[in-house]
Amino acid sequence: MAEHESLEFGKADFVLLDNVSMDEFMTNLKLRFEKGKIYSYIGEVVVSVNPYRAMNIYGRDTIEQYKGRELYERPPHLFAIADAAYKAMKRRNKDTCIVISGESGAGKTEASKYIMQYIAAITNPNQRAEVERVKNMLLKSNCVLEAFGNAKTNRNDNSSRFGKYMDINFDFKGDPIGGHINNYLLEKSRVIFQQPGERSFHSFYQLLRGAPDPLLRSLHIQKDPTAYNYIKVGGQIKSSINDGADFRAVADAMKVTGFTGDEIQTVYKILATILHLGNLTFGVDGDVTLIENTKLVSVIRELLSTKEENVEKALLYRTVATGRDVIEKQHTTQEASYGRDALAKAMYERLFCWIVGRINDIIEVKNYDARVHGKNTVIGVLDIYGFEIFQNNSFEQFCINYCNEKLQQLFIQLVLKQEQEEYQREGIPWKHIDYFNNQIIVDLVEQQHKGIFSVLDEACMNVGKVTDEVFLQGLNGKLAKHAHYTSRKLSPTDKSLEFERDFRIRHYAGDVVYSVVGFIDKNKDTLFQDFKRLLYNSSNPVLKGMWPEGKLSITEVTKRPLTAATLFKNSMISLVDNLACKEPYYVRCIKPNDVKSPLLFEQERCRHQVEYLGLLENVRVRRAGFACRQTYPRFLQRYKMISEFTWPNHDLPSDKDAVKRLLQGCGFDHDVAYGKTKVFIRTPRTLFSLEEQRAEMVQRIVLFLQKVWRGTIARMRYRRMRAALVILQAYRRYKVKSYIREVNRRFKNVRTMKDYGRHVKWPTPPKVLRKFEEALRNIYNRWWAWTLIKGLSPEETLQVRAKVATLEALKGQRADLGLQRAWEGNYLKRDSPDTASSFTLVSSELQRKDKFMRVLFSCNVRKINRFHKAEDRAVLITDRHLYKMDPLKQYKPMKSIPLYNVTGMSVSPGKDQLVVFHTKDSRDLVVCLQGMVPANESRIGELVGTLLSHFKRPCKYTLEIIFKSVKMHKACSSTDAQPLIAVFDVSLTWAAPPLNSTSLEKRKLQVNIVSPIQCSMNGRKCTVIVEPKINQSQPDFTKSRSGYILAVPGN
Repeated sequence: MAEHESLEFGKADFVLLDNVSMDEFMTNLKLRFEKGKIYSYIGEVVVSVNPYRAMNIYGRDTIEQYKGRELYERPPHLFAIADAAYKAMKRRNKDTCIVISGESGAGKTEASKYIMQYIAAITNPNQRAEVERVKNMLLKSNCVLEAFGNAKTNRNDNSSRFGKYMDINFDFKGDPIGGHINNYLLEKSRVIFQQPGERSFHSFYQLLRGAPDPLLRSLHIQKDPTAYNYIKVGGQIKSSINDGADFRAVADAMKVTGFTGDEIQTVYKILATILHLGNLTFGVDGDVTLIENTKLVSVIRELLSTKEENVEKALLYRTVATGRDVIEKQHTTQEASYGRDALAKAMYERLFCWIVGRINDIIEVKNYDARVHGKNTVIGVLDIYGFEIFQNNSFEQFCINYCNEKLQQLFIQLVLKQEQEEYQREGIPWKHIDYFNNQIIVDLVEQQHKGIFSVLDEACMNVGKVTDEVFLQGLNGKLAKHAHYTSRKLSPTDKSLEFERDFRIRHYAGDVVYSVVGFIDKNKDTLFQDFKRLLYNSSNPVLKGMWPEGKLSITEVTKRPLTAATLFKNSMISLVDNLACKEPYYVRCIKPNDVKSPLLFEQERCRHQVEYLGLLENVRVRRAGFACRQTYPRFLQRYKMISEFTWPNHDLPSDKDAVKRLLQGCGFDHDVAYGKTKVFIRTPRTLFSLEEQRAEMVQRIVLFLQKVWRGTIARMRYRRMRAALVILQAYRRYKVKSYIREVNRRFKNVRTMKDYGRHVKWPTPPKVLRKFEEALRNIYNRWWAWTLIKGLSPEETLQVRAKVATLEALKGQRADLGLQRAWEGNYLKRDSPDTASSFTLVSSELQRKDKFMRVLFSCNVRKINRFHKAEDRAVLITDRHLYKMDPLKQYKPMKSIPLYNVTGMSVSPGKDQLVVFHTKDSRDLVVCLQGMVPANESRIGELVGTLLSHFKRPCKYTLEIIFKSVKMHKACSSTDAQPLIAVFDVSLTWAAPPLNSTSLEKRKLQVNIVSPIQCSMNGRKCTVIVEPKINQSQPDFTKSRSGYILAVPGN
């Protein structure tokens, strides 16, 4: 059963028709054609309807769908029959053949091309160069044969005017290694005559329209086909055929298939000679026959590479030998014209046969030894004309229809034989099948002494003038009582037949009326020996080799040559014998209409073809017993889901028992028979019912499989993710451990290193440890810093902390931070040694009074007073207050600002020593450090760092309780015992406790590096700007509209 197609496309196999009748057959054929299904089956026969349009069903994807599949596993297709033939050849080591038949225009040539294309595509998977060369030559040979053997007819633009049988040889691996081509009955009359609307062979038009001008000049021909009598009918037809492109393709194909340059040139010369022969005309001068256009004789002489007088003599005279005497008999104009036309036809036929032989020489299997290489198997492809019935049917149609009778006889015999053998193998009782046995018609044509061919040959051998009417009289005399033969003489009342002209044969495909006009001449196929000697004596070796019989002398006695009918009969008998020893496969081609329309299906036209192809009889033979048969394993594979006993696998003793159980469960046991290896199903209804049940179950199975598969995919994905996670975790642990081990290795002896590991390069951490590395670096840096400062004195520790604070606040924003020198803090003693004793007394008094612990910073400054005047002062900063002092009055304290009242500091980014102290009460202190020793020393960094370090330290206070006195009082009471009440007189003060106090309060100091500096003087907003001046010796403040200007030395 072919892959199930919807019933909207009709029945894919005609065997499955409900009723076997012509109407049912035609209805199904038309429906499939209209739905775009051009292929159907009759059992193992492919029925092909020409679609007259390009169809996308022959590409590589389609080839892969049919490759290695059984015939019924896919929808009907040419590729299915080609694959079946190839598998039978390769698997069973049997020679096979594919017989393609149908009338002109039904698509036989295209079908053979697609079959060759498929076989080429599925062979030689290892791309062996020699096999590829053979495949290429086999395919290219088609192109050459089409050019010389095909022509445009009223029915077909590329009609094969010869029969072709090609054997393709395969080695034991199934790869093509060569081939052989047989040709049958070339329609050589087309060389000199064509019906209106038709052309001669393609080769003539390709040469005229595709050859380059130098080649045309050398052949003395021109591009216009209408200039040549033999082909001018076809030259007037407008066609879609591109003769120029085809000429180049054929020339390339001839080179690929092995034709030499001289051989190709000889082919062109022969074609040109035939064209020139058609233009030769004969006239009469008294009793002498003359050639009117003698210039053409010299052209023909040049092309044939012979002598001009020999050409003229062969055209005008005939040499006859009578015993020892040789007589030259002059032709009449009629005889000369006949001889000219016979020469043209014979030259073209001999050229075509030579081309076929040359191709065979090239593609034949060489150096193949079956003992070494294994058996050489064959696939044959027969592309031959189908049954023909025209208005005027002559000798060619008679031969073609005889050929089809022979093939039909073989077809029925082989189909019946296959059926009978299969029934016997399977043990199924054989039932006799009635069918039309056309052996009687074959005997009518080919029987010895009584057949039509024998009568025709006898008429041709008679002495004297023999006419076609004499031949017809012979037929009427010998076949008068034959049931399948009649003529007007035998049926006087039948007016469809003409007296002395027509006879009718009842073929299997229908009655055909033949006209005997031309039968005698076509059968004799006479070519004067003078022409053969002329061509043999050519100096062109290729042309000479085509005419070996020309070497016979004039007086040499030869046997009478076989007639055309006898040659054709012998070739048909040989062909049928060849096909009979092979396993045949059939392609029946049907032409849907005569106007080449892809939409039109002419019912009567197609019915006629179905009749003469014997398709309905084929269906009856196939349906006489059982409509369908399949092997038990394949039947189970397709239908086992229908029964619970066979799904998913059965446990019965054999597949045969499982099939029986399945069909019994479905209620079809009465409609089947069980063979040894196959189950036989009688009616199509049973098969359709099985298909419907299968389609229903397949849908449920697909849903179940989707569920299971999705679950499987999910579990697989989970396992992959889990495995990936485990691997990732292990890898991460490995990377972490490796990193920690590497860090440990590199920093193992860091304590003993001179720089405590600062030169050690840190290893690159894995991504997951980047934050850990940052923390580890911070820990190391803190340890390294702690290691450096742990040996410092408390004063040195404070200084280091102050420098770190300066670096954090001012790095990158001021140039000179003073980090390279020691910070003394209290500079008034060093800068003013003369007044150092006065400052020491004042600071001691302030310490006693305000109880500060230490001096943070002291320096001479230039400040702005409340009257906006600049004056010299000194600044003393302790851990509790900021003091302004007058250095001119022995450092008398002018004002003190509690440090907790200082909220921030502002400095400029330049080298000046400007500092602004911001306070909570908006009474900012604006000063410029001065009086430094040395003079260019910068102390801004030290001031900022010292205060930041101090503010960052926890500020600790304790409550100091001072007991002043205690008084005892007696309370008033009615009892004798009067208690004493103690009254304490105390005072509470805040004192700075020791540094290890646990009472903590954290404060912040805001440091700004800006220019200009915004500040607040006595509640008024103002701006301090630093301006360098060249002539300025010392920094000094001046008043401006927006605030103050600090002028500093410019150099």
